[in-house]
Amino acid sequence: MVDDAVRRWWQALPQQPEVLAVAFSSGADSTALLLAVWRMAVQARQRDAAALPRRVVALHVHHGLQEAADRFEAAGEEFCRCLRDALATQSGKAENEALRTLAAPPDLAWRSARVTIALAAGDSLEARAREERYTALARMAQEEGAGVVLLGHHADDQAESVLLALSRGAGVAGLAGMSTAFTRQGSRFARPLLEVPGQALRDWLRELQIPWQEDPSNTDLRFTRNRFRHAVFPALEQAMPAFRTSFARSARLAAEADLLLGELAQHDLAAVGEPPAIKPLQTLSRERQTNVLRWWLKQRHGAVGSEAQMRALLEVLAACTTRGHQIHIRVGAGYVQRRDARLTWVPQHLGTIKGCPPSS
Repeated sequence: MVDDAVRRWWQALPQQPEVLAVAFSSGADSTALLLAVWRMAVQARQRDAAALPRRVVALHVHHGLQEAADRFEAAGEEFCRCLRDALATQSGKAENEALRTLAAPPDLAWRSARVTIALAAGDSLEARAREERYTALARMAQEEGAGVVLLGHHADDQAESVLLALSRGAGVAGLAGMSTAFTRQGSRFARPLLEVPGQALRDWLRELQIPWQEDPSNTDLRFTRNRFRHAVFPALEQAMPAFRTSFARSARLAAEADLLLGELAQHDLAAVGEPPAIKPLQTLSRERQTNVLRWWLKQRHGAVGSEAQMRALLEVLAACTTRGHQIHIRVGAGYVQRRDARLTWVPQHLGTIKGCPPSS
């Protein structure tokens, strides 16, 4: 199942890169992913010496947040060495001349980066660690010339994302869960295993007698994701054995809907102008006003407003019928204001000097 998922992802690529990177923590998920990618690369080169990928790079990020961090790093480097040694041994002992003289076998490289997490007031340690991890992965991938970085998220992770979105009252963007592919920090990322159950990954590794490192934080019930996995998922599995597949399908449908909403927003933004002109905005339905303003604020300013903030903005916008009508509404970390006949968004430290009392 794991091999098949990686192979399907690889074959569906419009252009296959020469270098593949795998985000490798030494845990079960990333170990299964790295092993499947390496097996695919070796088998492809055995059939055709010119086949891609020519190189696989394991990228490890050492946060230093756990006592076991050094062990994870050492275990990851050792696992990569074992995979290389296994290929050398296989080639040396092979009766098949083509395998023994394998032309330019795929290379398996190991890279590790140590990062320091600096927290400002109100920061989430988990969010900051994730941000630093993606930054380090992107940097190492670019230095290695990797065309894409693969992540080991699986069907359980996707189900968890959907449940978290539901618990927070998210819209279709949140219900879409984790995307199969995205770009961050100038590097491409992909998740080939999103439809593979987490248990299937572990069963596959056990069958092949491949060890992995257990992350102690996975049993910490202070994290919502762990409470879902240890308490909610077993109940769901008993009531709906195929819930992972159903959640994954819902996430795909929500992602399609979110894509369509984005296309509609861009169409409407072209019509109302940028920054948005008030009068053309008022001709749109309330739902389309919300959609285009959310898209404009997020894509152009990185601002994400709450439902209450967007409702307040629409109410003020509807009442804006005179030239002197002022708009000063808090959205995200700033304010939407009126500038002549158009809307603009300014960061909080600029928006508060306008002399208007902030609205929530």
